[in-house]
Amino acid sequence: MSAPLLQVEGLTKSFGRGQFESLVVDGVGFELHAGGSLGIVGESGSGKTTTARMLIGLERPTAGRITLDGEDHTHPARSVKALRARGRQIQIVFQDPYTSLDRRQRIGDCLAEVLRVHFRLGRAEVGARVRELGQLVGLDERQLRALPKALSGGQRQRVAIARALAADPKIVILDEAVSALDVSIQAQILNLLADIRERKGVSYLFISHDLAVIRQITDHTIVMRHGKVVEAGPTAQVLDNPTHPYTRLLRDSVPRADWTPGAHAATEPQEQAR
Repeated sequence: MSAPLLQVEGLTKSFGRGQFESLVVDGVGFELHAGGSLGIVGESGSGKTTTARMLIGLERPTAGRITLDGEDHTHPARSVKALRARGRQIQIVFQDPYTSLDRRQRIGDCLAEVLRVHFRLGRAEVGARVRELGQLVGLDERQLRALPKALSGGQRQRVAIARALAADPKIVILDEAVSALDVSIQAQILNLLADIRERKGVSYLFISHDLAVIRQITDHTIVMRHGKVVEAGPTAQVLDNPTHPYTRLLRDSVPRADWTPGAHAATEPQEQAR
């Protein structure tokens, strides 16, 4: 097997000092291969989002190592050039895209801005690429000319995905990226992500508390509790035959009496492990 695209070893993050120190992420390790999809599952406060923030350089690890495509990315970028280089490799889509979009900037201009940051393109090339991105995520010309407030929640999430893909990254992190959407729109976005992965070969790191989402979109899964990985393996194995009591608790807490392992998330109401 080829070397992993992303390798995380002993990743640790603590806040505070002395008696006030809080260990949020404790020795986390995992791998993500090119074209793969890894799920991170756990309840609120398990360290999922802090892990993601360290991967994209928004938080500095207390200990551990992050290797991306053979290069050490453990510490935040120290220059604009290094920050842009990291952005070409890894991007993130958050739960609420509206708060991360400029309310005064039209969608097409938002995508064009990302393209100009990362590529040397002429005006015509930028316009063509913006239209390509729109088509990729299902946004038409009218929507590309619109302001964020004129779009629905699902459409804004498509914008966030297009913006992440504009940099042509190798990895996209999706942090609860569909949890705020209703069931039908959630299914559309998940199917869109699966299609993009097949067409573009991008790798996903999908953070969610929703087991149905994790089942549909990921190949492998790690389960986090109190900052530690308590179980890891192929997604079907982890969800269908969990070995750790906490994983079994997450699965059993799904508020659906008729939920069965192997069900397809896109055709089922949203599940939540709380």
